[in-house]
Amino acid sequence: MSKIEPFAENIFVTRPVFPKIEEVTEKLRDIWTAKWLTNNGPQHYMLERDLEQYLKVPCLSLFNNGTIALMVAVQSLRLQGEVITTPFTFAATPHVLSWNNIKPIFCDVDEETMNIDADKIESMITPKTTAILAVHVFGTPCNVEKIQQVADAYGLKVIYDAAHAFGVEIDGKGIGNFGDISMFSFHATKIYHTVEGGALVHGDKNLKHRIDLLKNFGIKNEDEVVMTGINGKLDEVRAAIGRIMLNYVDGERAKRRALHQIYDEELGDVDGIKLMPKCAENVNLNYQYYVIRIDENIFGKSRDEVYTELKKFNVYARKYFHPLCSEFTCYRQLNSSHVENLPVANVIGKQVLSLPMYGDLTAEDVRKICTIIKEFKN
Repeated sequence: MSKIEPFAENIFVTRPVFPKIEEVTEKLRDIWTAKWLTNNGPQHYMLERDLEQYLKVPCLSLFNNGTIALMVAVQSLRLQGEVITTPFTFAATPHVLSWNNIKPIFCDVDEETMNIDADKIESMITPKTTAILAVHVFGTPCNVEKIQQVADAYGLKVIYDAAHAFGVEIDGKGIGNFGDISMFSFHATKIYHTVEGGALVHGDKNLKHRIDLLKNFGIKNEDEVVMTGINGKLDEVRAAIGRIMLNYVDGERAKRRALHQIYDEELGDVDGIKLMPKCAENVNLNYQYYVIRIDENIFGKSRDEVYTELKKFNVYARKYFHPLCSEFTCYRQLNSSHVENLPVANVIGKQVLSLPMYGDLTAEDVRKICTIIKEFKN
């Protein structure tokens, strides 16, 4: 029987960063004065410029959420046929392909980074392949050089789902500068948010024009609708909150980095627990998540058992990403979804546990969570 007392309040896997209410009120006054609530108002325009500067990217288009943004990314590049992607991701990644009448082809993942295995992509290419849709899982950058080499060799487009990678850099270069288009999610659970929102970034002014038409019904002007678009616009209220939240990102990032270090110190020597992958020194991470992998054969308990036991202490971790997308009923019939084609992903999918990570956690909270986990070990 454990002598550790449960937390008095629930500790969830994350908690939204809230700005000061006074700052929001001030921005709302500006919106009320301008009498402009949506359709590319001043807050929207200023946030696009602010984010281009922060993310170090040449072109950025705001959206009402990341999924719609990713759907438009696929549409804007006129993709069709098949697109190679990863099974170890959030459901939105393959869903945007299906919504564009494209067949997702699942490629296995790298053992260390848990990203799509760049060395296996080439073997998945067929005459129907038009693109690679890769994910910077948990903010760890993909092997962008290898992926681009493969894409260039076969004339493929590259889209990055960078939902987890806000502010991540490689050699000081914003992560959104790789590939043809990158998508960022500004959902409330992310380290930077607009309550709900997203963006597409790229380096082509002409592509931005097409993207901005697609996100606004294809309306060119009062008299012309030039393509079949969708409603993907971000409103002024959320854009204003996004402008405020940019002032909080660096502080939140620093807090989470300190908590990462404590998790590393406390769990680094526990047999059967593998810590988040360590990136090269030229990579600047955002520390949005803290993820461990639990090897049942060594640790003595499975990931699912640890997940369940933690709840008894009011700690609510998450099994990101379980089940694999390849296990969904809408995709399991695909040849690329077969277990024998995804051996690494199917192991990782049963091991990964995302632990609580947000700036309001204290060092003592993290140490207690680690003590609880270590007590589970047989």
